[in-house]
Amino acid sequence: MKDDRHSRLRDARSDRTSARDVPLTPQTQSPAYRLAFADDDFLCRDELRPVRLQLELLKPEMLLDEHGIQSTIVLFGGARIPDPAYKEQARTRTLRDLTAFYDEARKFARLMTEKSMAAGGRENVIVTGGGPGVMEAGNRGAADAGGKSIGLSIVLPHEQAPNTYVTPELSFNFHYFAIRKMHFLMRARAICVFPGGFGTLDEMFEALTLIQTGRMERIPFLLFGREFWERIINWQALAEAGTIATRDLDLFRIVETADEAAELIETWEVEPPRTDIPGR
Repeated sequence: MKDDRHSRLRDARSDRTSARDVPLTPQTQSPAYRLAFADDDFLCRDELRPVRLQLELLKPEMLLDEHGIQSTIVLFGGARIPDPAYKEQARTRTLRDLTAFYDEARKFARLMTEKSMAAGGRENVIVTGGGPGVMEAGNRGAADAGGKSIGLSIVLPHEQAPNTYVTPELSFNFHYFAIRKMHFLMRARAICVFPGGFGTLDEMFEALTLIQTGRMERIPFLLFGREFWERIINWQALAEAGTIATRDLDLFRIVETADEAAELIETWEVEPPRTDIPGR
């Protein structure tokens, strides 16, 4: 991270270094003596939660700005969908069948990254959750095109590292799900949702709710795999029940292939954010 200081005062980094090289006395070894911003135990106190939230908002935002990332294409999707080369290791027949979407996610990310690089590489940069499955496919497709991609990982007990295709300097790690979700959407130019589980559904419905309620601009919102989505969610039943408006079904499109998705994004008619919620 760059240090663009314009102050004549001694910088915090220098003092942090100096504070490590002091005589060992009962006073200097006391936790109270540690510089507050260099004291991990202090920063992890419950009272410091607002500061930690702010840091998780600021760090990725500042680094993305430094790398000139102006907009992103978001890929959500299941961590359990394997590379087709390993489809026989999938736990269920359905997961084996869904490996086709690993290939479509990889191809879509490659197509979007090629277009991004042709325009300077600052717009429509692929961003995923940084994990395996569809997320890996998205970062891998960007790497296939020779471009950068972003990974927004989160600390989970069962996952130790981001996938190896995330651009290292754009590989972030989060403690707070809420701040991670903000970073997914703050620069989003399009959202693409592949088959997945609880995490994918959570991300999809939160983004749809923001668009439905006018809290977020209307952008291309694509669901990959009609058979999957119409099997697990009865969209029409929601509209018929009146819990959503029929017009809410126009907030997204269902596609099958990377080529179809790329064309839809190119031809999507931009609409302003909603000023009212239909049916209320």
